[in-house]
Amino acid sequence: MLRAAFLSFTLLLAACAGRPDLEDQAQTPPLVLEEYFEGQTRAWGQFQDIFGNISRRFIVDIEGTWDGETLTLVEDFTYAAGDTEQRIWTLRKTGPTTWEGSAPGVIGVATGETNGHAFNWAYVIDLPLSDGSTIRVGFDDWMWLQDDRILFNRAYMSRWGLPVGEVFITFEKL
Repeated sequence: MLRAAFLSFTLLLAACAGRPDLEDQAQTPPLVLEEYFEGQTRAWGQFQDIFGNISRRFIVDIEGTWDGETLTLVEDFTYAAGDTEQRIWTLRKTGPTTWEGSAPGVIGVATGETNGHAFNWAYVIDLPLSDGSTIRVGFDDWMWLQDDRILFNRAYMSRWGLPVGEVFITFEKL
């Protein structure tokens, strides 16, 4: 009983934790997604659950193409355990700062917006697990351009509206 109360309290605190606000991100250099992701990018990341346990580390090689309307990102993941995955994102610019996108496993349409050096991206996805199953999670995905080569990413993950962990990724433009 005490353990369940502690878990509930921990989840409540995590749910109340502060998150970035897109209005506070009007810094330079500006993030222009179609410019940053066109060509080759490499990323290193890890998943951390709400208790701080790191359960999945990975490297992603990304090939991006921009045709003037659509940004296509071919992401080739290699996980520390040796398994691999490919995800192909198709992003469409819907306004000067807004985007919509899709990828296999994404439920509905992903939506995002840039402001200054930041991009905020939200979507629900059936995420593949190492045992071959999937888990449906929501992502509140934040990216911040540090300079012309480095982009930081912090994604808040939730399931049924409750936080389950975060993904931290560092991108490098090659």
